[in-house]
Amino acid sequence: MSILRFSLDRQGTQSLSEQIRSSIADAIRQGHLYEGARLPSWRDLAAQLGVSRGTIKIAYDRLTDDQLVIPKGAAGTFVSAVLPTVPKVTAGAMRLPLPDLYQDLDSEPKLFQVGVPSQDGFPFKHWARIMLRCTRQAVAEPLRYPDPRGERVLRKEIAAYLAVSRGLLCSADQIIITNGYAGALGLTLHLLRLDSRKVWIEDPGYPLTRHSLSLAGYTAIPVPVDDQGMCVAQGIALAADAGLAIVTPSQQAPLGVQLSLDRRQALLMWARENAGWIIEDDYLSELQLSGQATPALASLDHDGRVIHIGTFSKTISPRLRLGFMVVPASLSERAGDTAAALSPASALPSQLAVAEFLRDSHYLRHIRRMKRLYIQHRDALLALMGPSFSVNDIAGLSLLLSLDDDADDIAIAAAANAFNLAPAPLSPWYATQANARKGLLLGVTNLSGPALEESYQQLKALIARHRQ
Repeated sequence: MSILRFSLDRQGTQSLSEQIRSSIADAIRQGHLYEGARLPSWRDLAAQLGVSRGTIKIAYDRLTDDQLVIPKGAAGTFVSAVLPTVPKVTAGAMRLPLPDLYQDLDSEPKLFQVGVPSQDGFPFKHWARIMLRCTRQAVAEPLRYPDPRGERVLRKEIAAYLAVSRGLLCSADQIIITNGYAGALGLTLHLLRLDSRKVWIEDPGYPLTRHSLSLAGYTAIPVPVDDQGMCVAQGIALAADAGLAIVTPSQQAPLGVQLSLDRRQALLMWARENAGWIIEDDYLSELQLSGQATPALASLDHDGRVIHIGTFSKTISPRLRLGFMVVPASLSERAGDTAAALSPASALPSQLAVAEFLRDSHYLRHIRRMKRLYIQHRDALLALMGPSFSVNDIAGLSLLLSLDDDADDIAIAAAANAFNLAPAPLSPWYATQANARKGLLLGVTNLSGPALEESYQQLKALIARHRQ
């Protein structure tokens, strides 16, 4: 009932019961109160509004007469299933946010879909037990405001994990728990107070980053990516005065290449000499399917210019919406203030659950198990593709299937969706469309054995049809 806005005029000509009836009726007709919603009891609403219970009873009786609510005795009063027609919402208001990134938020992950972990390999029963235990613990916590930086127990476990797996030494006070990568990016843009509005981004690179910068009023400077990662020299030539560079050094998104040591040192030198900042998006952490995972870029930073961002979306679940950022010690106090004012950490049970998952080594075992599973999936798909496919086109947790320059990878991906397949077109990852390669990213995380061959043959047929 907190969504209702009661503005009672106690001196007006209209009775209080009629004002209350009208407010609730408007909320139902406008769709703010959904079918089956339970209204407060007479006693609770009367206490809230400072009126008698008889006044509330009269209002509810009139709503019943209008067939807007159904009284069910001791169970309460509920919004009726038979509602007047709600005014049509325009198509523009009904679309999903960032529709070029999010086409379907309701269905289960599809074959070849990128950006989601395996459904089959996740330890659901074990995770459910941890979540239940941590939810009970969170409910029993004193009724206080939590630390806006995130629960200290989780920040300590993340610091320990980063030291072992990413070679990054930091304290819990340098870590801020965020609402995924997007939450960390938004906080960072507020935190840094950049004088320059120019930001280097990888080209190709994560489209959400471009959207975020545009919405925040920054100018993205696309910097080409080759087999050694971001071309730092070209970034300097394009905009040496940029205030920020955003990179995915361990596994470039979407091409999967690693930023070479020479490029890492050049990037750090640019930041030091130009008072610039670097955001390291470590989105796949140590989920490296080929070779060794490289240390974090932040582990080489001796000048306090790198902000390291990680997330549990790809390793545990995107539904957690749980990420973290590691800031240089010189920024830790201001980062805490920024988080407290703009986006304090939430979801206490999830934080406690992830902390336990990390502390008891379940997370590292889960990562190893997922890597073995993903390698099996990748190899099965490579076997179907045959010798014409180059293993150099392994891109993170995807295989990159290159297409001819005149191919319409967006149209092919849209057509595949009708077959419940979700390859991601490569060209939208490019900010500079004149340089865009055409291709399909085939996620390997959710490839079920029996359906894989048939699904790949369907995809091959779609590609062949679009080539004609």
